[in-house]
Amino acid sequence: MNKFIFDCCIVLSLLAFNSWVMAEEQGESQEESEFQQVRIADPFIELHTGPGRGYPVFYIVEKDQSVLILKKKTQWYKIKTARDKEGWVHEDQMQRTLTPTGERYEIDKPNQEKFVHRDFELGAMAGDFGGANVMSLYAGWNWTENIATELVISQALGKVSDIQFVNLNIMHQPFPEWRVSPYFKIGTGIIKTKPRATLVFPEDRKDEMVHAGAGVRVYVSRQFFIRAEYNSHTILTSRNDNDEVEEWKLGFSVFF
Repeated sequence: MNKFIFDCCIVLSLLAFNSWVMAEEQGESQEESEFQQVRIADPFIELHTGPGRGYPVFYIVEKDQSVLILKKKTQWYKIKTARDKEGWVHEDQMQRTLTPTGERYEIDKPNQEKFVHRDFELGAMAGDFGGANVMSLYAGWNWTENIATELVISQALGKVSDIQFVNLNIMHQPFPEWRVSPYFKIGTGIIKTKPRATLVFPEDRKDEMVHAGAGVRVYVSRQFFIRAEYNSHTILTSRNDNDEVEEWKLGFSVFF
């Protein structure tokens, strides 16, 4: 009876050990399938403790060893070695690694083609609004390569008044594939004027506004481009005459 119990314990222990080994192998295979695997082609690559050249090198991975790519942050890749060392490698070294089939690993770098097919962009612009200094922040969404909408928030500081306005615009870019690409826009919005007065206290004024404009986007590199534009605004006041204001702006933007 005791020998039977002992034999059962041995069998159960072996089954448990085999199950643990199979689970470990399955976990490793799942990890390998979940992350991209590449092979080192350079004599070695350096692993940094963080995503930047200012972080120290703590480990070296030699040629022909395989690593897993865990994630990317700007120009840095976090990788895991066969010895479970995790660190950060610059994309200059990663683009010289090889896939399991022996092909060169393709680095997904932002370029002019991605600029053409961008979905979202953010930017800041500065210039002149009817003689006042103006600063604008905007966010834009591209529905197609040619058509986009954007929301613009602006602040203009003049000698006699402070002005805040918000615009919603529709954009048309007829030649999105050009590095220097012109565009046209129309839009509407709300403008709030707060006069600067010392002897009298005029009320703040809020009016509707419409505008039409044209500009140009200049692709610079990676995810960045320069934008310059001209807008002709019509402020729909409660008086008999509407106000006409010209606006010139230049700015810097990033796309995603």
